[in-house]
Amino acid sequence: QVQLVESGGGSVQAGGSLRLSCAASGPTFSTYNMGWLRQAPGKEHEFIAAINWSGGITYAADSVKARFAISRDNAKKTIYLQMSDLKPEDTAVYYCAAAEPTPDTTMAVTLRESDYWGEGTQVTVSS
Repeated sequence: QVQLVESGGGSVQAGGSLRLSCAASGPTFSTYNMGWLRQAPGKEHEFIAAINWSGGITYAADSVKARFAISRDNAKKTIYLQMSDLKPEDTAVYYCAAAEPTPDTTMAVTLRESDYWGEGTQVTVSS
């Protein structure tokens, strides 16, 4: 099993930047694909970005891929989401998720369906 704790959220003006962190516990962190999802008020969870177990493959949703970057440090058991040029529509609770690699299934699907999610960190972007 893996436990996840997000940090780094906060309030920022449009155009600003934030870096979210997700610290994991458990012996098998380096074998998990990891990712970020978010939920805005009144909306469903939205997949944002994913990174495979080695860090060699990353994927980001079209809505953020020009502005957000995901990375991981397996030695620190931590993943990051660097967010720049933030917009008011980025306001949401951001969740970290972990999922075991599954053949023929995208990381976005496995992360969304995973039982391993953190509690979330609030990001608020004002105009």
